Formats: sequence, C-alpha cells, structure tokens
Amino acid sequence: MQVSRLRALRGPNLWTRHTAVEAIVTCSEQECSLEHLPGFDERLSRLFPAMGALPQPPSDGKLSTAHALERVTLALQAQAGCAVSFSRTTPAPEDGVYQVVVQYSEEAVGRLAFDLACKLCQAAQDDQPFDLEDALHQLREIDEDVRLGPSTGSIVDAAVARGIPYRRLTQGSLVQFGWGARQRRIQAAEVDATSAIAESIAQDKELTKKLLQAAGVPVPIGRPVDGADDAWAAAQEIGLPVVVKPRDGNQGKGVAVNLTTREQVVAGYEAARHFRDDIMVEKYLPGIDYRLLVVGNKLVAAARRDPPLVIGDGQHTVAELVAQVNTDPRRGEGHSTSLTKIRFDDIARARLAEQGLNEHSVPSLGQRVVLRNNANLSTGGTATDVTDEVHPDVAARAIAAALMVGLDICGVDVVCENIARPLEEQSGGIVEVNAAPGLRMHLSPSFGKGRNVGEAVINHMFPNGEDGRVPVVAVTGTNGKTTTVRLTAHLLRASGQRVGMTNTDGVYVNGRQTDSGDCSGPRSARNVLMHPDVDVAVFETARGGMLREGLAYDRCQVAVVTNLGAGDHLGLNYITTLEDLSVLKRVIVLNVASSGMAVLNAADPEVAEMADECPGQVTFFAQDEHHPVMAMHRAQGKRVVFVQDGHVVAAEGAREVRIPLAQIPVTRGGTIGFQVDNVLSSVAAVWALAVPWEQICEGLASFESNARAVPGRFNLFDHKGATVIADYGHNPDAIQALTSAVLNMPARERSVVISGAGDRRDEDIRQQTRILGTAFDEVVLYEDACQRGRVEGEVVALLREGLQGATKTRRIHEVKGEFNAIDLALDHLQPGDLCLVLIDQVEEALEHIAKKTGSA
Repeated sequence: MQVSRLRALRGPNLWTRHTAVEAIVTCSEQECSLEHLPGFDERLSRLFPAMGALPQPPSDGKLSTAHALERVTLALQAQAGCAVSFSRTTPAPEDGVYQVVVQYSEEAVGRLAFDLACKLCQAAQDDQPFDLEDALHQLREIDEDVRLGPSTGSIVDAAVARGIPYRRLTQGSLVQFGWGARQRRIQAAEVDATSAIAESIAQDKELTKKLLQAAGVPVPIGRPVDGADDAWAAAQEIGLPVVVKPRDGNQGKGVAVNLTTREQVVAGYEAARHFRDDIMVEKYLPGIDYRLLVVGNKLVAAARRDPPLVIGDGQHTVAELVAQVNTDPRRGEGHSTSLTKIRFDDIARARLAEQGLNEHSVPSLGQRVVLRNNANLSTGGTATDVTDEVHPDVAARAIAAALMVGLDICGVDVVCENIARPLEEQSGGIVEVNAAPGLRMHLSPSFGKGRNVGEAVINHMFPNGEDGRVPVVAVTGTNGKTTTVRLTAHLLRASGQRVGMTNTDGVYVNGRQTDSGDCSGPRSARNVLMHPDVDVAVFETARGGMLREGLAYDRCQVAVVTNLGAGDHLGLNYITTLEDLSVLKRVIVLNVASSGMAVLNAADPEVAEMADECPGQVTFFAQDEHHPVMAMHRAQGKRVVFVQDGHVVAAEGAREVRIPLAQIPVTRGGTIGFQVDNVLSSVAAVWALAVPWEQICEGLASFESNARAVPGRFNLFDHKGATVIADYGHNPDAIQALTSAVLNMPARERSVVISGAGDRRDEDIRQQTRILGTAFDEVVLYEDACQRGRVEGEVVALLREGLQGATKTRRIHEVKGEFNAIDLALDHLQPGDLCLVLIDQVEEALEHIAKKTGSA
C-alpha cells in the first residue's frame, strides 16, 4: 500500500459529522482483493486479536488491504481508550485507489494510529512480528499528553451536553466556549471573568488571610518569616503545633504540618524553600482536611481529603504495601486519573522516620502508616465526597471567602473536626483559597458520590440556558456565492448588527478587512468565530475547504445553496459528477440547526432535493412563482421568495411582503437575472434571522454592484461612452448567466476578454467560449497568470476551439497577459459598445480598469 495524502477533517465533512482522518491509499493489484493474499486476515487477527472482524465486503464483494487498514486504525484507537466508532473505505475512480476515513478523538492520536495501522497491515502481509503492546503504549501516551485533563474535560463535556460549541485554543487547557460576542474562555478551572488581581491575591497566603479576617471568616493566625531562626521564633509566638508552607504555593508542594519541635520547623522551612523563597508559619489547626468548591455564589461540592497512607497487614513492608496500593487502576501519573500514585521520595521517608519506620519496615496488622502530612490528591491522597454533610454556616463562610478574594471558581481549604458543625464552634478555619482548583476529587472521589461540577461551571458561565452561539449563515453553490455573502452581510449590518464575513476576497469584521486573499475556507471562518466583536457570521463555504478540513462549525442557523453547475471544478479531488458535487455541497444543509433554515434554489433540481436532508425548516427561492416546487411549498404554508410584477415577493402562507426591483440597484431594475437570484437568496437568509423588513428594504436600496462593495462581481465602468463590465465568472454556468445579462443590455457591439483556469476539464474550458460565441462580436483571449498544470498556450487553444462555428463572433484576438488584453479591448470600444472583461487577478485588474477608464 502507498499513502499519498493524509489530512485531518476537523469539522462536519463529506463523510461524517465526526472529526476524522482521511487518506488516499493506493493498493497493488494483488492488494485490491484479500483473496489474492492467502492467510492475510488470519495473520492480522493473530497480530491484533482485539481488532474484531473486518468490514462487510463492498458491493463488488472484494475486501482490500485498504479496508483492513481502516478497521485496524479504528480498533487501535478504541483499544487505547479513545471514544471512536466511525470508519469508511470508498473506492476512487482510479483502479486500486481508495479513500479511507477513520474517526479520531484527538488528531495526533488519529494520525499516529493510522501510521501504526499501516505498519501492522504490512507486518501481516509479510508475515512479520508486530509489537502491539508498544503500539498501544504509544497511542495511550500521546493521548495522555494531548487530551484535556479531568477538570477542563468535565467543563467541556458539560458544554457539549448543553449544545455549547467549544474550541481548544492551545495544546493546553485554554478553551473557548461559544462564538463571537457571546464567547467565554477558561484556562483549566479558571474562567475569563476572574481578574489577575484576584488570582494574585489567592497566591499570596498572607494577604488572603487578612482579607478573610476582614470579612469575618475564621483563619489560622501566622506571619511571613525570613529564615529558619525566624520560623522557629514565629512558631513560638503563635504557639505549637504549626504549619510551614510557601507563601505562594499550590498542590501542597513544600507544605509541612503539625510541627512541634525546632528541628521539625527548621526542616519544614528548608523543604518549603525548595519551592519558593517567601515562607510563612501559621497555627496548625487540628482536625480533618476538607476542600469546598465554590462556583459563583454557590457551594457545589465538598470532599474530605486524607493523606496518602497504607494499612499494615503484619506481612509486607511499607514499600510493598505502597506498590500494592499503586496497582489500583484509578491511580496514575499526573492528573489524568481520579487518583495519583503514592510517591516514595525524601518527604515520604522523612514522614516514615517520624513514625519510627522506614520503607523496609513491616507494619503490624491494622497499623496506619502515613506517607505525607498534606492530603492533596496530587501527592497520592484520597478524597471522600461530603457535599451533603456541609453545615450551611460553613458553606456561607466558604462563599464569603471566594467573594472576598474575587474568584468565580474557588477551592476553599477548610480544617475542622466536623464539617457538619459551624467552624466557630470547633476552632476550625479556612486555611487557604485556590484559584483554578482541581476538580477531579469532586468528579471521581475515591469514596462517595461524584458531583457534576463541570455542569455547575457551565451554568455559571452561560446562565438561563444560553448556548454561546451567534447566528452563522453558510453560503455555498457554484455561482453567486460571494455576492450573496456580501449582500447578506450588508443587510445584517443595516439592521445594526456587527457582522463577521468571509469570502473569496478576504475576511471582514464589522466592515473592516482583517485578511485578504481567498478566505472561503474553514480557517478564516474559525478566525471570525473567535472575534469578540461579531454578533452574526456570514461565511462563503467553498468546496475546497470542505474537502480539505470540513466545516469550521458544528451547525449553522442558515444554509444557503445558490445553484450547482457541472463546471464547478468537476474532476478534482474525486468529485467527478454533479451528484458527487451535490453530496458535498449539501454538507451545510445536513448541519443546519433544528431551529434553523435552509435557503434552497427551487429551480435547480439537485439543490431542491437537499430539502429532504435538512434538520430544520426550508425556504425555497426562484424567480418563477409557479415552479412546481415553489407552488407546493407555498401551498403547505411554508416560506418562498420569488419575483412577481417587478417585485421581490416574500410569502409565507397568505402573508406577503413586496419590494420593488426598481428599488434594488444591484439588479438594474430586474434586468440582470443572476443578481435577482442573489437578492432572492439573501432576502430569504436574513428573513430567517428575523431582520425587520423595513431594514431589509433599506439595505437592498443602499447596496450597489461596484468594485468596492462586490469586487469582481458585475462591476460597471464607463469608458468613452461605452459600458465596461468586470466579472470573475470562470465556469460555463457563470458565463451563461453573464451572457444572458449582457444580452438584456443595449449595445452597438459587444466584446469580451477571457482566459481559462487550467485546473478545469477541457470540455468546460471549450464550453465557456462556445457560449460567448453566440453573443459577442469580438473575443480577446489571454493566458492567465497561473496555468495550474497546463503547458503554455494550451488553455488559449482550448478556448479557440470553443469558438469554432461561432454564430456571432467575427473577430478573435490572442494576447499575452491580462492587462494587455484589457487594453486592447478597451482601445477598440466605440460609443454605445459594451465590453465584458472576465478578470483573473481581481484586485489588480479592477485597479487597472479603473485607471484606464478614469474611474480611479
């Protein structure tokens, strides 16, 4: 097998709504059928017993090694603990070539699984060994490295359950929820509303105590110290026993508790100095260590924390008992599991020495051997849920502590004898508050009921059922996409909304261009959804971006499909037929929200059929109100937009809104048919977003088809009494629409300037000039800047072939260079003539025409 391409589909795509890796796999003639590889499937099953059965044979009855590769890639991820279930292998038009698609939960894991699957299949084919355990270890290790930790993961899971979209902004735990102006962000368990000042206060233990005291919250007395001797002096002032800890610390690092002698205090000071320079000594509060989690102004969870310990059995050493405890599958390294393995280090050995033990000692039956003074889970401690036992007064003190410091999410450490009694009754107190507290002790406690604290965080960030979404309008089709996007965005801005827009000209946020070039793909769309000044997003959704990476969003509020044409890059990326193209373009329709709307061209049969796939409602548009699809839809009381008696009509049941075409400049009074279609689809799109009709009318009246508003889309210039039209039309359907529009405009003579894109089929290139030859007196052919794999002169030769037998064209010119071709055509113009320039380099060509015509 040979893999010629492997790419990640990071959003809903041609194959699935899941994220997936897609590969182009070429098999030899022998590999195209496992029947030609005797024993392959048996050897594969022996190397990977948990793989399961191979997929069902396709319609031709032949399973290839590509099918085996698909199943192995999926099964490797599943065995590594990843939640994946979808895979598919589809033959490409070329013999022996397959498209293999496999779901992934983490992209790096999916890519590695595919690579390992290739090696495993090759080993089975060559009857060679394969180290399956090492492969699974690699996958688990990288999954551990890249997937979200339990705290952040619980918040993300809660968001997904609520239908709130999310995006990881880094490989770490910085996550964005929602889009645009409604977005929120978290870093681990810290939310964007938490100020840096509040976090700084929480890190300063001494300052925190002063603030809590001012709020009437009981805290242990203590002070900072500047050396070992001062630490002992402070301990004597405060009264033994004491706690020595870093003034700015976390996860219990460098904390020594219940110190009663000078030696212990000095040792505790030196241990704390390993982590921070600023050390403090405070009164040790006897009792049990509790962690209370406050979210907003509510106590949502509480846990009793016990230090890492083992229980003697009279037979095994302390080291052996620790090893036994660490076999618990819940214990792992770091924070990915509900418990952390107990460590044998100098701190543990020192704690053993205090008990008259060492790691080789054999504790008696039932003897409790404590390995650390602090009870942090990160050092091997355990947690028991006590949420339902917390006394209301204790909860009130914890909430007051969080509010005093200014933390939206706060871990409050309480030490007391009994959490079910007020702190003041038992000399208990709050010893610490923590910004970005770990949540795993509440999610999966060692004992007791787990609490859905991630849901509490999401409910705090998105109250009242908010989903963090701004409306997304996705526009796709063969022609009219860019104008429809720009007009839709213009209508939305006219209604007072801040609009983010992507198209083939760039990225625009609230009217300001933030990027240039062809930005009709998912990366540009994601950038818009990250922008905090976006109330609504309008995306041109080109076929290339969907094929390369999928959609940038999980679902849209409005999906517009303008039309489908055979000249739309057919033959590229295995999209070879109009049916293939329809399957691809309908991806945006499949991913309309259940409350959303698909806006579909009723006059295009392939587009109209997409209505059956839409999870939401459908608005049909067409100029002909009597089209059967339109008539049926309207009879059912559903939305249609059409043209009647010189008006755009939006109808739903018996209700109608009428807008005169004469008041819509982009249509030139309704004479430019394709612009009328663009208006119909745009009106339907903003209608779906409940834009008031008065504002829609105002927006239509103020939108003009000039080089500033819609560059390269039927831009008109005057030159010496002649009309010059510049357009980016570059496929037969666009050429036909332009030709029809030009024929509706009076002219003494008509000329056209055209080149062709080299990545189109030969017939598509010929068809363009075949159409033009029926309407234009003069044709100027030029070769564009990028031939896209064609040899010099090949495209122009195909264009000339299309003009053979032309019924209208009398003069044909061939010119080197786009600007030279434009100059030649414009120099030939006489008053009353019309020249259509099909531009290639949009910005440069428009600037050149503007200067040539004196419009600059």
